[in-house]
Amino acid sequence: MVTAKVWVLKKHFEGFPQTSDFEMKQEALANLKDGELLLESVFLSVDPYMRPYSKRDMKEGDVMIGTQVARIVESKNPAFAVGAFVVANRGWRTHFISDGKDLNLLPASWPESLPKSLALGTVGMPGLTAYFGLFEVCKMKPGETVLVNAAAGAVGSVVGQLAKIGGCKVVGCAGSDSKVAYLKKIGFDEAFNYKTVTCLDETLRKASPDGYDCFFDNVGGEFASIAINHMKKYGRIAVCGAISQYNDTVPQKGPYIQFPMIFNELSMKGFIVTSWYNRREEGVKALLKWVLEGKLKYHEQVTERFENMPAAFIGMLKGENLGKAIIKV
Repeated sequence: MVTAKVWVLKKHFEGFPQTSDFEMKQEALANLKDGELLLESVFLSVDPYMRPYSKRDMKEGDVMIGTQVARIVESKNPAFAVGAFVVANRGWRTHFISDGKDLNLLPASWPESLPKSLALGTVGMPGLTAYFGLFEVCKMKPGETVLVNAAAGAVGSVVGQLAKIGGCKVVGCAGSDSKVAYLKKIGFDEAFNYKTVTCLDETLRKASPDGYDCFFDNVGGEFASIAINHMKKYGRIAVCGAISQYNDTVPQKGPYIQFPMIFNELSMKGFIVTSWYNRREEGVKALLKWVLEGKLKYHEQVTERFENMPAAFIGMLKGENLGKAIIKV
């Protein structure tokens, strides 16, 4: 019998999450039945969406939501071989049992030289969010100007690079000078530290005097309310996240978007990447190809040991990570 370690939500977050809001427990797993397989988590993901979704979808005592790359260690299912790697959405746990219906095998073309953790980042959910958000929601065209905030994060860094692959000018912002340097290193045309600029309005105008065709918004709040006034006629806005508001105890006021929406005939659409999971294979194939060609670069912030998941989650929400935050079990 295998004993799994799991992190549960001990107490719903009030304001910024605290380590005391989590509790690690042990869970005894039953012996396998025919058709089942036992998996061991190798890498786990912490992502911004977990903050608002925990409030919406979880009750206290539930295992924290999340995704992992896992190795099959025992199988009574002929469709899954021992030693194979899969992506699963089974929460913060070291081991689990599955019937295989909720698993996605890593592509057969995945090279040994490439970290399998990328299936949680650049070639996983964040990368797919960038891919479908940019090509399907923003409907980006060559020669356009794209603005992305939280640009050094798991999603934003891919958005900027895909826009460059697509022949666009890209402007991005991040929360430290080192992150800004990273954005320039991976090909952003303009990048700035939003924490140190004296006037965001003027900075956005200077970065692209003619305005922006596409705005990929991961942040919301004040940044979005200012950026919307810099959109070009018929501009498109993909609303992916609102991390500036996730930990608020008092709701922010505004923004009031009607005038720029009307005068410039803008399109704004919120989206969740799972709406495109019927095309997941297409997105993964394209992202993996660009990574292998060196056109799509990645950076991972790796935290060692399952026991450190809450600290990694909190650090990610504080913006301490560059690129994708990963836990290596």
